[in-house]
Amino acid sequence: MDCINSCISYYFVGIGGVSMSALAMLLGGLGVRVRGSDAAEGRFTKLLRERGIPVHIGEEEEISEDTVVYTGAVDLSHPQLARAAKAGKRLIARSELLGSVAKEYSHVLSVAGCHGKTTSSCMLAHIFRTCGAPFTCHIGGEDYELGNFFSTGKEYFITEACEFKRSFLALHSEIAVILNCDLDHTDCYRDEEDLLAAYRTFAGQAKEVVVNADDVHARTIPHTLSFGLYGGDIRAERLAEDGERYAFTVTEGGTPVVRIALNAVGKVHIYNALAAFAAARLAGRTGEEIKCGLEAFRGVRRRFEYIGTLGGVPVVCDYAHHPKEIAATLSTAEKLCRGTVHVVFQPHTYTRTRDLLGEFSEVLKRAESPIVYATYSARESFDPAGSAAMLASRIPEARYCQTPRQLKKRMLEGLKGGDLILVLGAGDIYDIAKGIAEP
Repeated sequence: MDCINSCISYYFVGIGGVSMSALAMLLGGLGVRVRGSDAAEGRFTKLLRERGIPVHIGEEEEISEDTVVYTGAVDLSHPQLARAAKAGKRLIARSELLGSVAKEYSHVLSVAGCHGKTTSSCMLAHIFRTCGAPFTCHIGGEDYELGNFFSTGKEYFITEACEFKRSFLALHSEIAVILNCDLDHTDCYRDEEDLLAAYRTFAGQAKEVVVNADDVHARTIPHTLSFGLYGGDIRAERLAEDGERYAFTVTEGGTPVVRIALNAVGKVHIYNALAAFAAARLAGRTGEEIKCGLEAFRGVRRRFEYIGTLGGVPVVCDYAHHPKEIAATLSTAEKLCRGTVHVVFQPHTYTRTRDLLGEFSEVLKRAESPIVYATYSARESFDPAGSAAMLASRIPEARYCQTPRQLKKRMLEGLKGGDLILVLGAGDIYDIAKGIAEP
């Protein structure tokens, strides 16, 4: 692969993104000349500089590198991309580069699905780390211990496989995991069948496939192993719960293999752990090795993360930005909270909000007077049909906010001892909430 050739240089447009920065660090660690730009400073731009990778903030920097990598969140009309294309430079999408990088490894394990990709990928990384196998992980989130990129060698490559714009079709895996197939990214897919067809193609490019037997769509995809609580080859049985941390016995074909006690909060992590268990088994890991890895996993930033307090009430942030994710996170919060769970939700993209408006409004009606914050538009133009104001209008008790000052005022209303503030969304609401909360 030419990107490992130290004579080739790479420039990343949007280098501060979680996946882009991981790829930049991966190439930089291999001796490839890498630098890039981003629209604003962030956690990963600082981390990149610490690792010796130059980062420019803004769009005016000229690109002298041979190849320009761009993220799906950046339009090809972006000034730097437009100038690079005019200059005849090679432009490649992040997904294409990821696919090329994966080909350099002996074994590729990829994790796909609308929810849980980051957690299951991190769990796999901890499994391979604890058993001492040489591996590299490329994560679309930030593990508390391993970050978004970690490497001990080049035998195994663990990566998230994102369905947005069908980018996961650039991956050819030895083991592919499909956690779920819920409809999402309606700006890219016509309907559920269109999305499922993409998952089928992704699975068809793998030697072995792991699917969720409890997911009505995922289980229809041809597979090697399945997992679940109610069906599948690999199951979790004899569940026990302590503060929303679950212990369970893993069975294979009805035979008990090992008992695992997770340290991450939320019942949904049982599914993520079973998926990682199944993939690791196909990769030749023992039950005890997998147990040690799963129990070493402590969580991911922005996944039910405590960030501080407000008015004496704890504030927890979660990346949930799909109705099913919101439902699962809200259930966890309700079980842990002695009082009222005060929900703050920031919609992520207008198309998702518009096309899943009914599902969003129904799940948010479960909360008492939820706050809906201005939509994080990401790559999209304003659409009133998918705006936060439209969503708030569908929920009788909802309150709409569009500035951090308004949000803080609303968040302070009606708080009492035993309550919890739950901040949900994949946009800038996390940084806004951290600016409001008291450490």
